[in-house]
Amino acid sequence: MTAALGALLTAGGTATAGSGAAAGSTAAPPPYLTQEASYGSGTVTNGWEKVERYRDTTPGFQAAASEGYPPDGRGNQDGVRVTYFGGVARPTSDRFLLYSAPGWNSGAKATPVLLVHGANDTADRAWANPGESGGYGCGALSCPSTGLMQYLAGRGHRVFAIGFAHKQGDNLMQAQTVGDAVALIKAKLGVGQVDLVGWSKGELSTRAYVSSLKPSWGRGYAGDVRKLITLGGPNGGFDYPYAHGWAHDFSIWPECGGKINAPSPHSRMTCYGTYTAHPEFSMTPSGGYDDYPGQRQMLARWDGVYGVDQTAQDWYTTYYGGQGYYTAGDGIQPAITAGSLVAPLQRAGIPASVTTYLLAGGSPTVVGIYNENRGPSDGVVFVSSALDTTGVATVGGKATVTGANHLELGWNSAAQAQVAAWLA
Repeated sequence: MTAALGALLTAGGTATAGSGAAAGSTAAPPPYLTQEASYGSGTVTNGWEKVERYRDTTPGFQAAASEGYPPDGRGNQDGVRVTYFGGVARPTSDRFLLYSAPGWNSGAKATPVLLVHGANDTADRAWANPGESGGYGCGALSCPSTGLMQYLAGRGHRVFAIGFAHKQGDNLMQAQTVGDAVALIKAKLGVGQVDLVGWSKGELSTRAYVSSLKPSWGRGYAGDVRKLITLGGPNGGFDYPYAHGWAHDFSIWPECGGKINAPSPHSRMTCYGTYTAHPEFSMTPSGGYDDYPGQRQMLARWDGVYGVDQTAQDWYTTYYGGQGYYTAGDGIQPAITAGSLVAPLQRAGIPASVTTYLLAGGSPTVVGIYNENRGPSDGVVFVSSALDTTGVATVGGKATVTGANHLELGWNSAAQAQVAAWLA
């Protein structure tokens, strides 16, 4: 989930090259960050004021930044994001986007907010236009055209969002870009702290940043986060792909008509009488592919708490490994061993100086998927995982929005009100 980045600007943007801070900033950004482009009126959509593209020139980062993409294009950047990434659909992970909401430099609230999206998502769909992907893209039958960005900006918050180059990328690398975005916001506004809101997979990168869980070449936490809010974050991990693998695979395996950008728990599967292998969709490195590192980093076993869905075809071999009737795979434990970050994050701990809030959805009603039904969940993540405070030194609050599923947590009215209350 890689390609060289071409020209800094394609037609339609108002781009500038260089590493200086934006006009009106009060401090210089870190020297290892280069601003490659800036897009404003006429190019930026979904209510944002501007979008900037930056590159982290840290040598270790650049050496590690060529993450793999599924060869059929399902993991590519799409829509206006291709423009923001300089016309490149498969940007390297040393690039990221910084979105600025209206009022980013004039809002009355003292501490700015950085929104961090989840897996196979964008800052546009997650925070500004839940309906951008069309019907069902927001987890419901109909989708609104505004989200948490507009809600917070309308209440005086100075709102920013990050856009990751790789939609399923390594959370340790993405934690470094979260730190980069925080540093840029501090430089632009002359503030010392930023609040973080991490949704789903975004919980791992935000938590890894404040916990100083990092690659060998990475930078540790800079002590610049006031509050961390997680929305449907798998703080205790999740095992959905393995517990419901048969239904999950039909949305992935191309021979079965699947097109979703997500990893498979299986190495082989029979579709319409044909037994095929797709190592490019593997949860773990396989056949020279490793396109979904960020997904295996969220894994943890829940079979000891809620069991496994024994109504699913090949349920035992899917979860525990082996050759089933239609499928074959290694099971969840080798994938956890290959790189889950759940236990390392809990051991590293969130510093006491970062007040942490955990929000769960309580409605397993995500339209278009087989919903998690073994225990209370938001359709994907168990409530008990989203509210797991292991390793959290200062818990500011926990709440469950009973009427919100996993994909509604960024725009459900009760969820938005809770986030705003915690940010006060």
